[in-house]
This record gives sequence, C-alpha cells and structure tokens, in this order.
Amino acid sequence: MSKIIQFGEHVDGYQVPVLNEREIRAAAGIMFFFAFLSLLLILFKNEFLLAKTVIYLFFFDFLIRLLINPRFAPSLIIGRIIVGNQRPEYVGAPQKKFSWFIGLALSGTMFALMVVYNTWSIFTGLSCLICLIFLFFEASFGICLGCLVYNLIYKEKAKLCPGNVCETNQRETIQKVSGSQWLLALGFVLFVIGSVYLLKDNFNNKPINLFEKLNVSKEN
Repeated sequence: MSKIIQFGEHVDGYQVPVLNEREIRAAAGIMFFFAFLSLLLILFKNEFLLAKTVIYLFFFDFLIRLLINPRFAPSLIIGRIIVGNQRPEYVGAPQKKFSWFIGLALSGTMFALMVVYNTWSIFTGLSCLICLIFLFFEASFGICLGCLVYNLIYKEKAKLCPGNVCETNQRETIQKVSGSQWLLALGFVLFVIGSVYLLKDNFNNKPINLFEKLNVSKEN
C-alpha cells in the first residue's frame, strides 16, 4: 500500500524523494497547450467546452498527483512516454508537492466557479492566467515558480532543484552574458519595435490566396 500511495521515488544516492523533471516539463507543456488553446477559443469564438473539459481534467490530475501518487497522474504518464528515451533529471519532491498544491488550488477555484457554478469572473481569469504563467515557465525554461515560493516560505531550502538553481554556483563561461550580447539583444528588440511601427500598414494587409494571385498574374 505504501508503494501505491506515496509522493516521490526513493532513488539510491539521494537524501530526499525525487521526481523526474523531464516528464514534469513534458506534462507542463501538454497542459499549457490545451489550456492556451481553450483560452483562445473563449476569446475568439466564445466556446467554453474545451475550457471546462481542461479544467475538469487538470483538477483531477492534481488530485491524483497529491493524494495518491504522481506515477498515476495521466499527464505525467503521457509525459513519461514522450521522454522515455531521455536520461532522467532528478529533482526534489517536497518543493514540487508545494508547487502542485498551488496548481490544485488554482484549478480547484476554476473548477468550482466555471464547471460547478457555470460562472465566469475576474477570479477565474486570474487563476487561468497564473496557471498559464506557471506552466509556461516550467515547460519552456525549466523554472518552477512554485519552488521559488517554497524557498521564500520554508527555512529548509529546497534540494535538487532543476539545473541546481537552489545551490549557489558560479556561472560557467558558456553561461555568462557579455556586454556586447546585452547590446545585441537590446538592439534586436528595438529593431523589432521599429520594424513593426514602420511596416504596420503593410503587415495589416490580409493575405490573399496564392493560387488566385498566380492566376491573376498569368491572365495579365
């Protein structure tokens, strides 16, 4: 029974229970995709079917992760299948548990307000936005925002964070950003802003069918 209901895996050489960060990031990417798609359908088509389905699944996925075992959470199972050929990256389970309780609270709020009571409000909107931000940072950058909050609250700092960000490490040469790189990045941002401003009229033109344009060119 203890092997079924538990949080994290006990791996030799690690002092705390661990989880595989690679499958967590994969699951976060899957969740972000469907959450963002459902948001677009609400904004542009006023359709709530996918949103309510996603909220419903997210809520029970977090319940399974926290109350039973992350190994049985559908999103993490799919993530494990996708990254099964990649070498595991072990991260501490305690901070992930705290982060997922935040996810449970947010998805639970949306589940109660939108699915059960069939309402929308600023509370559902903010909960959705926070969820998207958390999922995006996890999937894209490997940054667990909930884990950062964990370190602010608990005296015992999180161990085995993704990329060893919990430990104070000196950056290697390949990680350092030089002054010229900062200038190039700033110049690129200014270039994009200037391009959009100067070409906004052209960019606003609706594209036409390529084959229709080719036919018109042939006729002329």
